Amino acid sequence: MKKLYILSSGAGGTKYMTTEALEALNESEAVVGYRNYVKELKELIGDKPLFMSGMTKEIARCQEAINYAKEGKTTSIISNGDVNVFGMATLVTELIDEQGLWDEIEVISIAGVTSFLATASRIGAPISQDFAVISLSDKLTDIDIIDKRVRNCFDADMILGIYNPKSKKRILPYQNFLKALSEGEERIAIIASHVGRDKEKIIVTTTTDLIKQDITHPQITMSTLIIVGNSQTKLTTNGLVLTPRGYLNKYEMSGKLKDK
Repeated sequence: MKKLYILSSGAGGTKYMTTEALEALNESEAVVGYRNYVKELKELIGDKPLFMSGMTKEIARCQEAINYAKEGKTTSIISNGDVNVFGMATLVTELIDEQGLWDEIEVISIAGVTSFLATASRIGAPISQDFAVISLSDKLTDIDIIDKRVRNCFDADMILGIYNPKSKKRILPYQNFLKALSEGEERIAIIASHVGRDKEKIIVTTTTDLIKQDITHPQITMSTLIIVGNSQTKLTTNGLVLTPRGYLNKYEMSGKLKDK
């Protein structure tokens, strides 16, 4: 069968690409992707046929990748982070299904290390309990649904990862997020920008600081990831972030169960 890889490039640059992703890219005879992400992989892509486009051109990119595959070229469409975390897997799958191409093209999703996971590894052990990941972009999702999901996560005392917090024009979802934060107790917050790239910056702060700086916070952009801890998240003695899994509540340091 003809082959189409939906390929995760990881959080940024090439350091978070998996071996499977590198092998798929090497096998590919054509590459499609968002311009900024593809440029980061130019040394790996080499002189393969390449289709690039900018923001809001997602359907065109996916269709171009499908067209390459229909021509018989093993093709990779690049998706930053992980293809299934606000990535291209959903659109490629939907288009393949709509066009009835399952018997013609083998579609293979390649997992990647998201900025959420990469940031967690950089800053300690902040996501060791139940968590949720929500995008504040209301471009494709109704803002009322986004607000409901955010509030439900806080009500359930979940660790929360926030993608696409705000842009210059799209600020209302972020304002609503801050309002939800203000209705609860202070939590530890992590702000990460450009994870995996030369401009990487990770800051540990609090929800109080986020609320105080409102929409003027200089670190909050479309390139930002925010992680909000739960009620048990704390700082270690050396300044890392820890959400205990609960082992030391149940076991002695020797490994024996504590007496009830």
